[in-house]
Amino acid sequence: MAVKEKAARRNEEYEMPYLAHPFAADERDVRRVFLFSGHMIDAPSRPVPRFPAREQLVAAAAIAAKLDKLGGGAQDVGLCGGACGGDLLFAEALLARGARLALLLAFDEASFLARSVDFAGDDWRRRFFAVKADPRTRVMLPPDTLGPLPEGADPYERTNLWLLESALAFGPEKVEFVCLWNGGGGDGPGGTRHMITEVTRRQGRVHWLNTNKLW
Repeated sequence: MAVKEKAARRNEEYEMPYLAHPFAADERDVRRVFLFSGHMIDAPSRPVPRFPAREQLVAAAAIAAKLDKLGGGAQDVGLCGGACGGDLLFAEALLARGARLALLLAFDEASFLARSVDFAGDDWRRRFFAVKADPRTRVMLPPDTLGPLPEGADPYERTNLWLLESALAFGPEKVEFVCLWNGGGGDGPGGTRHMITEVTRRQGRVHWLNTNKLW
């Protein structure tokens, strides 16, 4: 079975009965949609460094430079998952350029913070709530939008597809996918490699910020 066919068969497990759009109908006439996926900050116990906390300024500068090169601004929209590290650096950069943002969380907020933010320290928790509080930010939760996770399905893979399909709903020609990635596999299903596979399968535009070259 071809790789694309396998991916399509796998995605049937995450079929979504509907997608509640993160923005109202009168807000969807946007110029460009920036979709993001990238590494979280390393947990203190991580045996092999991937995104050390000391490199966050380097990553932030690379994300900002890419958004500037692509002309990101107030007429645009961004979507990401909201985790510490790449997601929140992207969110901060996008909001700083006047764009609107949708955070699509993989779990209810308390569970998401425990799994994807709080382990990196109080500063990342503060930054999450600062991004959330911005009036241009929408936060969407899977229980409210997608319903219960199907038995045997992976929440991170489902969230990747939710992010991607929500971005494509604006029009595939508008989507620019930016990723902060080392080119390797993730710690489990649903990482940046999975998102890149899905974007590529749909012939999307990928802008890879290669962490092997950044640090």
